[in-house]
Amino acid sequence: MAPDDAAEEVAVPDGRSLRWRKHNQARRQKIIDAAITVLGRQSPGEEVQIQAISEESGVARTVMYRHFADKADLDRAVQREICNRLGEVLIPALAHDGTPEEIIHRVIEGFVLWSVDNPSLFWFAERDLSGWGPTPLQEAFEKIAEAIEAIMDTVVAYVGVELSQDDRDGIDPWVFALIGAAFTGIRRWASRDPRVPDIQQFIDIMSESIWLQINGMALSRGITLPDGRIVDLLHSMGTEPGAVEPSQATGA
Repeated sequence: MAPDDAAEEVAVPDGRSLRWRKHNQARRQKIIDAAITVLGRQSPGEEVQIQAISEESGVARTVMYRHFADKADLDRAVQREICNRLGEVLIPALAHDGTPEEIIHRVIEGFVLWSVDNPSLFWFAERDLSGWGPTPLQEAFEKIAEAIEAIMDTVVAYVGVELSQDDRDGIDPWVFALIGAAFTGIRRWASRDPRVPDIQQFIDIMSESIWLQINGMALSRGITLPDGRIVDLLHSMGTEPGAVEPSQATGA
Protein backbone atom coordinates (compact mmCIF):
# COMPACT_ATOMS: atom_id res chain seq x y z
CA MET A 1 0.00 0.00 0.00
CA ALA A 2 1.36 3.42 -0.94
CA PRO A 3 2.07 5.91 1.90
CA ASP A 4 -0.60 8.30 0.62
CA ASP A 5 -3.16 5.51 0.53
CA ALA A 6 -2.32 4.57 4.11
CA ALA A 7 -2.70 8.16 5.29
CA GLU A 8 -6.03 8.46 3.52
CA GLU A 9 -7.26 5.23 5.10
CA VAL A 10 -6.27 6.39 8.59
CA ALA A 11 -8.14 9.69 8.06
CA VAL A 12 -11.44 7.90 7.49
CA PRO A 13 -13.32 7.61 10.81
CA ASP A 14 -14.59 4.17 11.72
CA GLY A 15 -18.22 3.35 12.49
CA ARG A 16 -17.70 3.66 16.21
CA SER A 17 -16.24 7.17 15.87
CA LEU A 18 -19.12 8.26 13.67
CA ARG A 19 -21.68 6.92 16.14
CA TRP A 20 -19.91 8.70 19.00
CA ARG A 21 -19.81 11.95 17.04
CA LYS A 22 -23.53 11.71 16.30
CA HIS A 23 -24.18 10.95 19.96
CA ASN A 24 -22.27 14.06 21.03
CA GLN A 25 -24.06 16.21 18.46
CA ALA A 26 -27.43 14.92 19.62
CA ARG A 27 -26.57 15.57 23.27
CA ARG A 28 -25.32 19.07 22.46
CA GLN A 29 -28.58 19.83 20.65
CA LYS A 30 -30.55 18.39 23.57
CA ILE A 31 -28.82 20.83 25.91
CA ILE A 32 -29.52 23.78 23.59
CA ASP A 33 -33.18 22.79 23.24
CA ALA A 34 -33.48 22.46 27.02
CA ALA A 35 -31.97 25.91 27.52
CA ILE A 36 -34.53 27.40 25.13
CA THR A 37 -37.36 25.58 26.92
CA VAL A 38 -36.21 26.97 30.27
CA LEU A 39 -35.74 30.42 28.78
CA GLY A 40 -39.23 30.34 27.31
CA ARG A 41 -40.74 29.73 30.75
CA GLN A 42 -39.00 32.73 32.26
CA SER A 43 -39.63 36.45 32.06
CA PRO A 44 -37.51 38.56 29.70
CA GLY A 45 -34.30 39.60 31.41
CA GLU A 46 -34.20 36.67 33.82
CA GLU A 47 -30.92 34.77 33.68
CA VAL A 48 -31.05 31.08 32.81
CA GLN A 49 -29.38 28.94 35.44
CA ILE A 50 -27.16 26.05 34.40
CA GLN A 51 -28.81 23.81 36.99
CA ALA A 52 -32.23 24.43 35.42
CA ILE A 53 -30.87 23.48 32.00
CA SER A 54 -29.28 20.37 33.47
CA GLU A 55 -32.55 19.28 35.04
CA GLU A 56 -34.55 19.99 31.88
CA SER A 57 -32.13 18.14 29.60
CA GLY A 58 -31.30 15.30 31.98
CA VAL A 59 -27.61 15.96 31.35
CA ALA A 60 -25.31 16.45 34.34
CA ARG A 61 -23.62 19.83 34.66
CA THR A 62 -20.18 18.26 34.45
CA VAL A 63 -21.16 16.54 31.20
CA MET A 64 -22.65 19.74 29.78
CA TYR A 65 -19.28 21.46 29.88
CA ARG A 66 -17.78 18.74 27.74
CA HIS A 67 -19.89 20.13 24.91
CA PHE A 68 -19.43 23.86 25.60
CA ALA A 69 -16.27 25.73 26.55
CA ASP A 70 -18.12 27.87 29.09
CA LYS A 71 -21.47 29.56 29.78
CA ALA A 72 -20.79 32.18 27.10
CA ASP A 73 -20.26 29.42 24.53
CA LEU A 74 -23.59 27.85 25.50
CA ASP A 75 -25.34 31.23 25.40
CA ARG A 76 -24.06 31.90 21.90
CA ALA A 77 -25.22 28.46 20.73
CA VAL A 78 -28.66 29.19 22.20
CA GLN A 79 -28.74 32.56 20.44
CA ARG A 80 -27.92 30.89 17.13
CA GLU A 81 -30.67 28.30 17.59
CA ILE A 82 -33.21 31.00 18.47
CA CYS A 83 -32.27 32.94 15.34
CA ASN A 84 -32.50 29.76 13.25
CA ARG A 85 -36.03 29.23 14.54
CA LEU A 86 -36.91 32.86 13.81
CA GLY A 87 -35.52 32.37 10.32
CA GLU A 88 -37.81 29.37 9.85
CA VAL A 89 -40.70 31.79 10.39
CA LEU A 90 -39.45 34.73 8.31
CA ILE A 91 -37.72 33.15 5.32
CA PRO A 92 -40.87 31.34 4.08
CA ALA A 93 -42.71 34.68 4.36
CA LEU A 94 -40.31 35.99 1.70
CA ALA A 95 -41.50 33.41 -0.84
CA HIS A 96 -42.11 34.83 -4.31
CA ASP A 97 -45.81 33.89 -4.39
CA GLY A 98 -46.92 37.40 -3.40
CA THR A 99 -46.63 41.00 -4.51
CA PRO A 100 -43.80 43.07 -2.99
CA GLU A 101 -46.28 44.78 -0.66
CA GLU A 102 -47.81 41.45 0.41
CA ILE A 103 -44.38 40.00 1.11
CA ILE A 104 -43.45 42.95 3.32
CA HIS A 105 -46.70 42.52 5.25
CA ARG A 106 -46.08 38.78 5.72
CA VAL A 107 -42.57 39.35 7.06
CA ILE A 108 -43.68 42.03 9.53
CA GLU A 109 -46.64 39.91 10.64
CA GLY A 110 -44.42 36.87 11.18
CA PHE A 111 -41.90 38.88 13.17
CA VAL A 112 -44.54 40.54 15.36
CA LEU A 113 -46.41 37.31 16.10
CA TRP A 114 -43.15 35.53 16.93
CA SER A 115 -42.06 38.32 19.29
CA VAL A 116 -45.40 38.17 21.12
CA ASP A 117 -45.29 34.39 21.45
CA ASN A 118 -41.62 34.33 22.49
CA PRO A 119 -40.82 37.45 24.56
CA SER A 120 -37.91 35.89 26.45
CA LEU A 121 -36.38 34.44 23.28
CA PHE A 122 -36.72 37.85 21.63
CA TRP A 123 -34.88 39.45 24.55
CA PHE A 124 -32.15 36.80 24.58
CA ALA A 125 -31.59 36.90 20.81
CA GLU A 126 -30.52 40.53 20.87
CA ARG A 127 -28.21 40.29 23.88
CA ASP A 128 -24.66 41.42 23.25
CA LEU A 129 -22.54 38.47 24.33
CA SER A 130 -19.40 40.11 22.93
CA GLY A 131 -16.87 38.18 20.94
CA TRP A 132 -15.53 38.40 17.41
CA GLY A 133 -17.57 38.32 14.26
CA PRO A 134 -21.24 38.97 13.61
CA THR A 135 -23.80 37.93 16.20
CA PRO A 136 -26.33 35.22 15.33
CA LEU A 137 -29.00 37.93 15.08
CA GLN A 138 -26.87 39.89 12.61
CA GLU A 139 -26.40 36.72 10.58
CA ALA A 140 -30.17 36.20 10.55
CA PHE A 141 -30.64 39.79 9.38
CA GLU A 142 -28.15 39.15 6.58
CA LYS A 143 -30.20 36.22 5.29
CA ILE A 144 -33.38 38.28 5.36
CA ALA A 145 -31.63 41.22 3.69
CA GLU A 146 -30.31 38.96 0.92
CA ALA A 147 -33.83 37.67 0.25
CA ILE A 148 -35.24 41.21 0.15
CA GLU A 149 -32.44 42.38 -2.14
CA ALA A 150 -33.19 39.48 -4.49
CA ILE A 151 -36.82 40.63 -4.69
CA MET A 152 -35.71 44.21 -5.35
CA ASP A 153 -33.33 43.01 -8.05
CA THR A 154 -36.19 41.16 -9.72
CA VAL A 155 -38.34 44.30 -9.77
CA VAL A 156 -35.50 46.46 -11.14
CA ALA A 157 -34.79 43.91 -13.86
CA TYR A 158 -38.49 43.71 -14.73
CA VAL A 159 -39.00 47.47 -15.15
CA GLY A 160 -35.70 47.81 -17.00
CA VAL A 161 -34.44 50.88 -15.13
CA GLU A 162 -30.70 51.51 -14.95
CA LEU A 163 -29.63 52.47 -11.44
CA SER A 164 -26.68 54.73 -10.73
CA GLN A 165 -23.56 53.26 -9.17
CA ASP A 166 -24.33 55.11 -5.93
CA ASP A 167 -27.81 53.58 -5.81
CA ARG A 168 -26.43 50.11 -6.49
CA ASP A 169 -23.86 50.54 -3.73
CA GLY A 170 -26.48 51.90 -1.34
CA ILE A 171 -29.04 49.11 -1.63
CA ASP A 172 -27.39 46.79 0.88
CA PRO A 173 -26.98 49.27 3.79
CA TRP A 174 -30.40 50.74 3.03
CA VAL A 175 -32.09 47.33 3.29
CA PHE A 176 -30.25 46.72 6.57
CA ALA A 177 -31.50 50.09 7.82
CA LEU A 178 -35.09 49.07 7.02
CA ILE A 179 -34.68 45.76 8.84
CA GLY A 180 -33.07 47.45 11.83
CA ALA A 181 -35.85 50.04 12.03
CA ALA A 182 -38.51 47.32 11.89
CA PHE A 183 -36.73 45.33 14.61
CA THR A 184 -36.42 48.38 16.87
CA GLY A 185 -40.06 49.36 16.36
CA ILE A 186 -41.32 45.86 17.09
CA ARG A 187 -39.14 45.59 20.19
CA ARG A 188 -40.48 48.93 21.46
CA TRP A 189 -44.11 47.94 20.86
CA ALA A 190 -43.66 44.46 22.37
CA SER A 191 -42.25 45.97 25.58
CA ARG A 192 -45.22 48.31 26.14
CA ASP A 193 -47.82 47.58 28.78
CA PRO A 194 -50.46 47.61 27.55
CA ARG A 195 -49.45 46.93 23.97
CA VAL A 196 -51.12 49.65 21.95
CA PRO A 197 -52.23 49.87 19.23
CA ASP A 198 -53.62 46.35 19.05
CA ILE A 199 -51.54 43.74 17.30
CA GLN A 200 -53.26 43.80 13.90
CA GLN A 201 -53.24 47.59 13.72
CA PHE A 202 -49.57 47.62 14.67
CA ILE A 203 -48.72 45.05 11.98
CA ASP A 204 -50.58 47.14 9.39
CA ILE A 205 -48.87 50.37 10.50
CA MET A 206 -45.39 48.84 10.43
CA SER A 207 -45.98 47.15 7.08
CA GLU A 208 -47.33 50.33 5.52
CA SER A 209 -44.41 52.35 6.88
CA ILE A 210 -41.81 50.00 5.38
CA TRP A 211 -43.71 49.78 2.09
CA LEU A 212 -44.03 53.57 1.78
CA GLN A 213 -40.27 53.91 2.23
CA ILE A 214 -39.58 51.32 -0.46
CA ASN A 215 -42.19 52.70 -2.85
CA GLY A 216 -41.12 56.29 -2.24
CA MET A 217 -37.47 55.48 -2.91
CA ALA A 218 -38.46 53.68 -6.11
CA LEU A 219 -40.61 56.56 -7.36
CA SER A 220 -37.78 59.03 -6.72
CA ARG A 221 -35.67 56.91 -9.11
CA GLY A 222 -38.36 56.79 -11.77
CA ILE A 223 -39.42 53.24 -10.89
CA THR A 224 -43.10 52.35 -10.68
CA LEU A 225 -43.30 49.18 -8.64
CA PRO A 226 -45.46 46.50 -10.28
CA ASP A 227 -48.38 45.12 -8.31
CA GLY A 228 -47.99 41.58 -9.64
CA ARG A 229 -46.61 38.58 -7.80
CA ILE A 230 -42.84 38.24 -7.91
CA VAL A 231 -43.13 34.71 -9.26
CA ASP A 232 -45.19 36.03 -12.20
CA LEU A 233 -42.62 38.74 -12.90
CA LEU A 234 -39.91 36.10 -12.99
CA HIS A 235 -41.92 33.91 -15.35
CA SER A 236 -42.57 36.87 -17.65
CA MET A 237 -38.80 37.42 -17.87
CA GLY A 238 -38.20 33.74 -18.56
CA THR A 239 -36.48 33.30 -15.20
CA GLU A 240 -37.23 30.57 -12.72
CA PRO A 241 -37.98 31.61 -9.12
CA GLY A 242 -34.81 31.67 -7.07
CA ALA A 243 -32.57 32.14 -10.11
CA VAL A 244 -31.97 35.86 -9.49
CA GLU A 245 -29.20 36.29 -6.95
CA PRO A 246 -28.98 39.32 -4.63
CA SER A 247 -27.52 42.36 -6.44
CA GLN A 248 -27.40 40.46 -9.76
CA ALA A 249 -29.86 42.73 -11.53
CA THR A 250 -28.45 45.90 -9.98
CA GLY A 251 -24.93 44.99 -10.97
CA ALA A 252 -23.40 45.19 -7.49
